[in-house]
Amino acid sequence: MQSSESVWSVEESPNIKSYTLANFRTLPQIQEFSEEKQFEMEVVGNVLPFKTNNYVVEQLIDWNNVPKDSMFVLTFPQKGMLIPKHYEKMATTLKNSSDKKEIQKVANDIRLELNPHPAGQMELNVPTLKDGTKLYGMQHKYKETCLFFPSQSQTCHAYCSFCFRWPQFVGMDELKFAMQESNSLVQYVREHPEISDVLFTGGDPMIMKAKVFSTYINSLLDADIPNLKTIRIGTKSLAYWPYKFLTDDDAEETLAMLQRVSDKGLHLAFMAHFNHSAELKTGAVKEAIKRIRKTGAQIRTQSPILRHINDDPQVWADMWRTQVQLGCIPYYMFVVRDTGAQHYFGIPLVKAHEIFRKAYRQVSGLARTVRGPSMSATPGKIHVLGASEINGEKVIVLRILQGRNPEWVHIPFFAKYDENAIWIDDLKPFSGEKFFFEDEMQKILHGRKEQDLPES
Repeated sequence: MQSSESVWSVEESPNIKSYTLANFRTLPQIQEFSEEKQFEMEVVGNVLPFKTNNYVVEQLIDWNNVPKDSMFVLTFPQKGMLIPKHYEKMATTLKNSSDKKEIQKVANDIRLELNPHPAGQMELNVPTLKDGTKLYGMQHKYKETCLFFPSQSQTCHAYCSFCFRWPQFVGMDELKFAMQESNSLVQYVREHPEISDVLFTGGDPMIMKAKVFSTYINSLLDADIPNLKTIRIGTKSLAYWPYKFLTDDDAEETLAMLQRVSDKGLHLAFMAHFNHSAELKTGAVKEAIKRIRKTGAQIRTQSPILRHINDDPQVWADMWRTQVQLGCIPYYMFVVRDTGAQHYFGIPLVKAHEIFRKAYRQVSGLARTVRGPSMSATPGKIHVLGASEINGEKVIVLRILQGRNPEWVHIPFFAKYDENAIWIDDLKPFSGEKFFFEDEMQKILHGRKEQDLPES
């Protein structure tokens, strides 16, 4: 298997080159795969989004360790990412038809069975202005924070194979969140004084040219909204294309945009997604982190725990130590959401906590800012605190870190011990028929449905 030809320097000015289903077979490393293996990748890539780039291919993947290499699994389709019936359905279609419309229909039928919008994103999180206008390019789940999806950020420098926002990238417009109007964002934040944080997400906001992204940032800064304290940017760019902050033609303009947030007196939280320690080893990412921090931004790091990629306490301990060394703050270990290829990446909650604990006890207090494992579920962020015993019976201990109702936060609750459960829906209450928040959650669900009913 061919390895990378060279190590890119910080001073280089590379142009990004993307690889998708259309051209991935041109890669010399892929040409060494059997035709059967290449076809498997094509089958999965016709259902789940697939895009990587030359930085990932040449600098992050250890081709001598493929197919087990974590970065390879993170960015290239694997057969197991589709359950057998879905895989066979798409494979049969590709073998028997070249009609793009038929292939697309089969793909969409499969996608709709993959829970494309978990945790009530479409039904519960879409905010409404006081004049009744629904803002489908935003989400407002937690009181203090609203999410904004710029329409120009509905892609990434490369796609993660586990991504819970995969519907943004598969060409089904009815499954997308996207918004162009920054005026609506400003108006909504003004109308809701409880909002202190605006999170730009996507896709990846850093895929936008600085000139475009600045229009959104500047609209918030110029509005002088008294309740707005923090702007967050959720991004994978540091891992997948650090040259965005180094030598791209708008690198300096991008850094200046970040600097303006700090100069305005707002906190800029750069929410960096790192899934493996390999993403932190290049000179380019280290220099990019340094430059971002010079703008006054604070980099916080997060990732789900993923089978086949980082289900190893040593990987997490190495990540957290390196992140602290580079001046970043470890923030979250998430649990794989109940969408897409959860069956492939998901880890039992009990095991996820054990991995977290083994990694956590290896690092100093400066890295113990991290929280997890955490499920971003319909009621909120549910923290798995581990296993314990009540009257001699094993239980799983949980609490809500962030909830639809703030009154739920930090109330411990218990589930019956289940070593195979990978999501809150797999768990049963230790006592009673329901978890403490379920009745109120049903009222919230019912209230939202009534609100969406047409007037008689």
